[in-house]
Amino acid sequence: MIVLYLTGGLITLVVGAELLVRGASDIAARLRVPAIIVGLTIVAYGTSAPELAVSTAAAFHGDASIALGNVVGSNIFNVFFILGLSSVILPLTVSFKLIRFDVPVMIGTSIAGLLICADGLIDRRDGVILLSLLILYSLWCLLEGVRETREMRRSETAGRIETLPHAAADLTVTAEPAPLQNPAAGMHGRSFFRDVSLIGLGLVMLVVGADWLVHGASRTARYFGVSELVIGLTVVAAGTSLPELATSVVAAFRKQVDLAVGNVVGSNIFNLLGVLGTAAVCDPTGIAVERATLEFDFLVMIAAACACLPIFFTGLRINRTEGVLLLGWYLLYTVNLILDSAGSPVSTALKFATLGIAVPVSAVFLTLSSIIELRQKLIVISDRCRNPDLWKELEGRIPENEVTVPENGSDGEAS
Repeated sequence: MIVLYLTGGLITLVVGAELLVRGASDIAARLRVPAIIVGLTIVAYGTSAPELAVSTAAAFHGDASIALGNVVGSNIFNVFFILGLSSVILPLTVSFKLIRFDVPVMIGTSIAGLLICADGLIDRRDGVILLSLLILYSLWCLLEGVRETREMRRSETAGRIETLPHAAADLTVTAEPAPLQNPAAGMHGRSFFRDVSLIGLGLVMLVVGADWLVHGASRTARYFGVSELVIGLTVVAAGTSLPELATSVVAAFRKQVDLAVGNVVGSNIFNLLGVLGTAAVCDPTGIAVERATLEFDFLVMIAAACACLPIFFTGLRINRTEGVLLLGWYLLYTVNLILDSAGSPVSTALKFATLGIAVPVSAVFLTLSSIIELRQKLIVISDRCRNPDLWKELEGRIPENEVTVPENGSDGEAS
């Protein structure tokens, strides 16, 4: 019966999240919202819907440890496992917007989560603060999306205007002008009704699946004598992160790298602000935080968030070597959890090795990589300053009629 609850809950959650994301993404596509904004908001929030449903259900059932473990474990799983696996499949190019704003926000929310939990309790007041921060972040993403969409439409309009003289010269047939397309025109009719129906059905399946999964996780913890926190950090966290895993891996295969990376960063921000905040508001007694969780699991979560900055900065991409490094970190963390839940004395030494050796060594490696990358960028910038005309020509910014060709008529060389 426990297995049925777990598998049935996970399957229902994954299918519900898929329906929700598909409906929301189709509506966003009709509005021509940029892919990175869709990844950071609609897809990220939609794929985090299982975490929200599970943590809220756990809070209502009095299983606060599952709610906390789900959030922390999901954030660790998202960075280490999902980004690691996706970049091993295909090195992921990273948008500079993520490095400039969203990754620092993810790091800041991770540290804020640690500070809020420092007193050992996340009460309703803390939950309201977290939800307020989520609203501010969502508004910023919305405004940024509107700005980028306007710029994209303006550039497309300018491109069409530039081609009008050439088109008029070749015009031989007179036809009625096509009506201007309104991005919201496709919002009406059967397609819009279908998208809304998908969203509604997805939400219902999320609620049902979350209830089944929480029941199954609680019974599993009692059956094996393992704490609900460990179950939340492992089984529940990995299970509720399946939509993020599927979305990022499929996006990597389809080379939609903005969606793959933005999905993970946006999900982590939503988990800390939205999921943890909602769970804290729904639990009248608050979410108790164990000292061991603060001293290890939260620190690993912050380390995972901080690791994204140098990894993303080096070449604005996550290469396969860095992907293997991320997967190795998650393997080390999971082994530590298993040994700790089994009461093995090795777990203490492994925790020290993880926080005292593996993390510092990795930090030094990533820092050196960032310094080398920064040095190369400075060399390129310096060369651009010394030879601006050459760089403009190489980038195709000089019109052909301004590029003088040598008398010998050789192609590809400019005086």
